[in-house]
Amino acid sequence: MTGSALIIAAVFVAGFVGIAIYDIATSRRRKEKYRFGTVATAYLMLIPALVLAFLFVLLPILYSLGYAFTDYNLLKPNNIKYVGFDQFKKVFEEIGEKGTLYHALINTLVFVVGVVPLQIGLALLLALFVNKPLKGSKIFKVCFFAPVVISLSVTSFLWLQILSPSESGLLNSLLGIFGAEPHDWLRDPATAMPCIIVLSAWQGCGYQMLIFLSGLTNIRQELYEAASLDGAGAWRKFTLVTWPGLRSTFIYIIITVFIGACRILTQPMLMTGYQNHTVTLSYYMYQQGYSYRHVGYSSAVALLMTIVIGTVTLIQRRAFREKN
Repeated sequence: MTGSALIIAAVFVAGFVGIAIYDIATSRRRKEKYRFGTVATAYLMLIPALVLAFLFVLLPILYSLGYAFTDYNLLKPNNIKYVGFDQFKKVFEEIGEKGTLYHALINTLVFVVGVVPLQIGLALLLALFVNKPLKGSKIFKVCFFAPVVISLSVTSFLWLQILSPSESGLLNSLLGIFGAEPHDWLRDPATAMPCIIVLSAWQGCGYQMLIFLSGLTNIRQELYEAASLDGAGAWRKFTLVTWPGLRSTFIYIIITVFIGACRILTQPMLMTGYQNHTVTLSYYMYQQGYSYRHVGYSSAVALLMTIVIGTVTLIQRRAFREKN
């Protein structure tokens, strides 16, 4: 493992040096003003970030890509064998047999379909609300953004208290006023995933709210004034002025929220544990790779998941791109 890491590092360094030399040669050939000290300083400033990117981004990706074609087990690090596409066959067999991976795939799909429109819709509504010239709007911005800065672990434990199955649970206490019986929200397959969806949308919408808000501030007020002179109401102003002005912002948000939703792990891990009705793809990969030590199989699932997410992301960009 150390030898392969050194080889990858050597290739990475060679590529970096090659880019620097090409930059210098191009500058001289074009007779641009060139100062060796300035360019050298710029590349030296990049080195710390590149080292971190190599160690924590590029190297794990390459190792995971390689492990997907092996039978690597954490308990047998010296007995790695190349098995070709056998791990990928096991993945599709597990899905075909409707095993845990099948449930993880369905749960992830349900979560993505539920949380993406809900989180984006909430973020847009909150952004439209705080964008109005109201007293105390800054306080509302802080309150709406506060859940984002709280750790997901803390948020999950907070909602565990809210959704506690006992009569003292906050939600059960409120429903008990109307005569409802206590309910185990996170153990019931019908309510566990919806609860996690609501929690995730509430926790993350504040960040997208700020992005929408930055897009709203870039829309010229003259457009709203012109729409008012033409007799446009609030809805017409939104559809003809606000929404077109937020188009590029919306594309960025829907892509980032989609990718983040596909990687859900913390909420089901802390709130329900490894259950078929809440297990997700990321949680399944974590269990296979670290609990069961099947790194090769887990890497194969990760590679297939990356391909699917990348494909859907490209389709989204193509579908929502602006037409000339």
